Amino acid sequence: MLSQSLMPNRTERVNRARGDLAMGMPYILRHGSERTVMIAIETTTRERFNALERGLGAPELVISSKRARSVLTAAVTANLSEGPVRIRPPASADFDWYQRLADPRHDHVSGPAGPLHVLRTGDDTLQNAGLGLVKSAELIPAFALFPLGTELLDLNDVPLTQLDASEALAELAGRPALSAVAAASFPLEAHDVSRLHVFRDADGQREHYAIVIGQPDPNRPVLARLHSACFTGDVLGSLKCDCGPQLRAALSRMGEEGAGVLIYLNQEGRGIGLANKMRVYDLQSHGRDTVEANHQLGFEDDERDFRLAATMLKQIGITDIRLLTNNPGKVDTLAGNGIRVVERVPLQVGRTAHNRSYLSVKALKSGHLL
Repeated sequence: MLSQSLMPNRTERVNRARGDLAMGMPYILRHGSERTVMIAIETTTRERFNALERGLGAPELVISSKRARSVLTAAVTANLSEGPVRIRPPASADFDWYQRLADPRHDHVSGPAGPLHVLRTGDDTLQNAGLGLVKSAELIPAFALFPLGTELLDLNDVPLTQLDASEALAELAGRPALSAVAAASFPLEAHDVSRLHVFRDADGQREHYAIVIGQPDPNRPVLARLHSACFTGDVLGSLKCDCGPQLRAALSRMGEEGAGVLIYLNQEGRGIGLANKMRVYDLQSHGRDTVEANHQLGFEDDERDFRLAATMLKQIGITDIRLLTNNPGKVDTLAGNGIRVVERVPLQVGRTAHNRSYLSVKALKSGHLL
């Protein structure tokens, strides 16, 4: 039937909810008999938040455990597990209260009004799904959940997107699905024979690229590089990181050897997006290192998914590589996803007076071999 063929599948439902969050729209997140209205603190408006609160009552605030440990007292965060932290607001809480807990730009002004009550019981499936969705939308990891009773909201009058929390978690954890959408040959400075393959996520959200240098011998391990997008370093020549020099050095090395493949992943800022990366930079200007700033914002040390690279390499027919990297995590992920890394080739370039501390943190806290 036509109506069945037009129904969105799981990927499309999750991406629709993600898009609603990015626009500041609420949507209904379900789990079993429990229904809530979820909205991202970063993108919602005061007017929309207040309207939801008048109709549904005060919501619980959900932030990540990393964010909670950065801004709440040790007494409040004692024995917290990793994952979402549920906070019941005090009676005096208004929209500004939620923003102060969610956004680190308010951290230096004053602490949140109390008392704070962390909810430590119950099923966290709704909260885990919500946290995964706001992170995948590259928003500050903080959202409000309004409990929804059937007597409080007529769904026929308010056509909100609805999503099951379990299917959201399954989609977010699933193996990345990519489709090859276009390819063309053109000359580069590194080598006058190259070909760029464009891949697109199943949800249509991002494109990723495989740049094949020369004509790699399929019977020998191919020199390869996994490079995450860095607008500030790759394009602007930022001195805060070593990304730009690594990109150019990798292409140059492939050109010298006559063959190679560079996988360029659109996972800016270790997977948190450019806006959040700028928030991290601002926190660094106040004395935080990269990892500390990520945690204060609410993210893990690294939110990237290197499984994408394994999928792309297989689709262009490459399974054995010599990997240009200082990051053992890339080697482990590729090896666990069907790519044989026969050699790790160090790529130590781009050290400056401006990024010395950044590189030290990568070595000490992120395990990079520098």
